[in-house]
Amino acid sequence: MMPRWFFSTVLLLFVLAVGPTPVLSGQAVDPDAMGNDAISRLQEYLRVNTVNPPGNESRGADFFARIFDAEGIPYHREESAPGRSNIWARLDGGDEPALVLLHHMDVVPADESHWVVDPLGGVIRDGYLYGRGALDTKSGGILHLEAFLALHRAGRPLNRDVIFMATADEEAGGLYGAGWMVEHHPELFQDVGFLLNEGGDGTVSHGRVEFGIEVTQKVPLWLRLVATGEPGHGSTPHTMSAVTRLLQALDNLRHHPFQPRIVPAVGAYFKGLASTADPAWRDAFADMATAVKDPAFLERLQLANPYFHALTRNTCSITRLEGSSKINVVPPEAAAELDCRLLPDQDREAFLDELTTVLDDPGITIHQIMGFTPAVSSTDTDLYRAIVAVVRRHYPDASILPTVASGFTDSHFFRDLGITSYGFFPLVTPLEDGSGVHGNNERIPLDAMRTGTRVMLEIVQQFVY
Repeated sequence: MMPRWFFSTVLLLFVLAVGPTPVLSGQAVDPDAMGNDAISRLQEYLRVNTVNPPGNESRGADFFARIFDAEGIPYHREESAPGRSNIWARLDGGDEPALVLLHHMDVVPADESHWVVDPLGGVIRDGYLYGRGALDTKSGGILHLEAFLALHRAGRPLNRDVIFMATADEEAGGLYGAGWMVEHHPELFQDVGFLLNEGGDGTVSHGRVEFGIEVTQKVPLWLRLVATGEPGHGSTPHTMSAVTRLLQALDNLRHHPFQPRIVPAVGAYFKGLASTADPAWRDAFADMATAVKDPAFLERLQLANPYFHALTRNTCSITRLEGSSKINVVPPEAAAELDCRLLPDQDREAFLDELTTVLDDPGITIHQIMGFTPAVSSTDTDLYRAIVAVVRRHYPDASILPTVASGFTDSHFFRDLGITSYGFFPLVTPLEDGSGVHGNNERIPLDAMRTGTRVMLEIVQQFVY
C-alpha cells in the first residue's frame, strides 16, 4: 500500500498542472454535480420564509446550521432581537488579512397575486428558478456556502481565515444584522481585510456580457417630513392645513432638479462603458461631465435607464404619506417619508440646507430616520485582481468595470472599519430580469447558478491558496 503522503503529493502536482479546476476531498469536482447541488440548496433556501418585516431570519439560520452540523463545521449564531438571527462560521488559515463572505437572509415582501408562481415556492420553470430572494440575495449566499464547504472539504492550508456570514435585516437598514454584528462582535473583524457581498454582477444586453464590481455606493439618507396645521372638521376646510402645506412642499421637491455632477468613480464607470455602448450614447458616456450639462440629455437618460440617471445627481423619492385617520377629520399633523440617495462626496448638512430651501415652509420639520457614511474601496488589491482574472477566464469577451451602486448594501458598515469590500456575485442574467429584484417574478437562470457556483469557488481559491 502506498503511503498517504504519496497520494497527497500526486494530487498537488495534478492541481498545479491543470489550473483552476476545484479540488475537494482528493478528487476533481464534477462541475455539473456541484452546480446542481447549489440549485437544490437554493430551492430549499427560497422556501424558507424570511420576509422582512418581520424577518424571522432565525429560520434562515436554522437552514445553515443543519448544513454546518452535517459537515462538522463549528458555527455561532445569535439573535439581535427575537427571531432575528445572525450566523457565522470560520475556517482557520494563515496570517494574511481574513476574508468575509457576506449575504443577508431577509427578503422583501412579494404580492403573490402578481406572480406566475408562489414567491416562496422555489419553483423551477422554463430553465429558471423562481422565488423571492432568487437574486437578492439568497443565490449569492448559496454561492458563498458552496465555496466555503469546498474549502472545508479540501482541507488544504489557507493563507488567511475565511468567514461565512449570513445576517438579518439588510432590507430595513441592517441594524439588526450587519450593523449589530459590528457593534456587538467587533472582535470578529479585527483581522479582517476583505469582504465579498452583493452589489455587482453580470448582465447580458444585446448579446454582450457586462460585469460590474461595486466599489462604492450612493449614500442613503431617509427622512421624515412633518407638517403641522389647525385641525378641524372635514366639512369646513381652512385656507391652509397640515395636509395642504405638506402637499405644497412635496410639489416643490418634485419639481426641483438637484444639480447633476459626475464624481470620479461614476465618470470612470461611464467611460468604461463607452467603447461598447450603443452609438447613440457612446460620445456622452465618454465625457459625462459635459453631457449632464444638457437637460435634454438627462431627460432622455432617465427615460432610457433610470439607474444610470440616478448616478448623476442626488435624488429623493417620495415613498410614504400619512394624514388623517378618518376621512372627515382635518389632522393636526401630516407626514411624508423620503428615500434620498446622496452622491458619495456629498456633505450631508449642505444637502439638508438645500432641501430646507426647496420645501420653503418653516412649519415643516425634517427628521432623520437613517443615514450612512460614504466610503470607496480601492481596486488595487489582490482580491479585485482575482475577480477580474477568473471572470476573464470564463468570459473572455466581457467588459469588467468597477461600479457605483445607486442603492445601498451592508458593505458600508465594513468600509467604515477600513475593510476593503466589493459587491460581486458572478451571476450572469438577462438585463430585463433585473426588474425582478424587489419586483414581480424574481428569478435566476439555472445555468447562471451552475456557472456562478464554479466561478465563485475559483475566485475564492485564487485568493486564499
